[in-house]
Amino acid sequence: MDGPAELLRDFVNTYDVEGDTDDLASPAELAVWLRERGLISETDRAVDDDWALAIGLREGLRSALHHDQGPGARTSGLDAALAALPMRVTLAGGAPACEPLSTGATRGLGLLAAAVLDAHARGDWPRLKVCAEGGCRWAFIDSSKNRSRSWCSMRICGNRTKTRAYRARRQQDEPHTS
Repeated sequence: MDGPAELLRDFVNTYDVEGDTDDLASPAELAVWLRERGLISETDRAVDDDWALAIGLREGLRSALHHDQGPGARTSGLDAALAALPMRVTLAGGAPACEPLSTGATRGLGLLAAAVLDAHARGDWPRLKVCAEGGCRWAFIDSSKNRSRSWCSMRICGNRTKTRAYRARRQQDEPHTS
């Protein structure tokens, strides 16, 4: 299984902003997603409240990973979603960990919340980002040495952004005729 950063990236990417498609379009689809990742059991189901919490958690994570906003704006949605998940701190194996107190799909969402702490502990959290291309907002893991990557794909989103900037500069430089 992948690490916590990959799990969080995949969770955020269940909604494709550009294509307006959602892999978690219903509580049943949420349950399938959580089940496929081993976060809930085969018998667990999700209800509307779980689904609403999952969407809040996902979009809170997306905002927190969107680095061109102020820190308060980035974390307010995530803080609200995390506050709705009953968790406790344990010292399992001597290291602090968060453990969900609920069952079913809510527990699975709690495990996603715990993955945020795990990603921080491993040093992976700063590498989790959301594409700077406004229409994309796809989550990715910045594997560059200096953590300076801005786009999910330089070939697509980076090119779009740079082309737009180039055209805007050219338009400013052209003499205006009346």
